[in-house]
Amino acid sequence: NGFGLYNTVGNVWEWSADPFTPGDGTARAMRGGSYLCHDSYCNRYRVAARSSNTPDSSTGNIGFRVAADPR
Repeated sequence: NGFGLYNTVGNVWEWSADPFTPGDGTARAMRGGSYLCHDSYCNRYRVAARSSNTPDSSTGNIGFRVAADPR
């Protein structure tokens, strides 16, 4: 991109508006990975990683990304 940023991953799984499974209204897709990922049980700390959880879950390793248009 114009800022020279590539493959940026935050410190939490990032919520997505998309359902994890098409047609399923409960589980939402999460992307990225979190500080809880470790080689012994989670090799998915990358932008393309995808997981799911329900919106009513309570955890500290799921968040969202806020982006601003610099124009």
